Amino acid sequence: TTGASSNSDSSTTVEATEDNPDGGCHIYRYGYYRAEISVVEGILEVNIIQMTSIQMTESQAENSLVDFVVTCQGSLPTDVCTVVSDPTCQVSKSVVCDPIVVTDECLLTIRRGFEEPGTYCINITLGDDTSQALASALISVNGGEST
Repeated sequence: TTGASSNSDSSTTVEATEDNPDGGCHIYRYGYYRAEISVVEGILEVNIIQMTSIQMTESQAENSLVDFVVTCQGSLPTDVCTVVSDPTCQVSKSVVCDPIVVTDECLLTIRRGFEEPGTYCINITLGDDTSQALASALISVNGGEST
């Protein structure tokens, strides 16, 4: 900014700005500048409140299914991503993202499959256009049963 002066309206400032794109050419711009800021609440908190193993018949036992009941505070999410990692949460084994429709209260059930028994780190991320929030848990899957 090369200079600023006020006009009769004390809430508006007239500024002269100078761009020097190539070192030799000068462009001067004069005018009134205005900006609007929108504050959005966003998704404030995510909690995994329940993990339930889905009982399956022996013919369906190639994958262990677990339902995760998740709640959140703040704005309503539009998508959910689940990252399944090793027990240290360092090595990702799978990532699944899905769009969701939550209309009234942020309470949803997410079903995920596990190919083999073991202990896993689960990261569930809820997101919308302006924010994301994450909840993590360790889960032990034993051939169709989880704890």
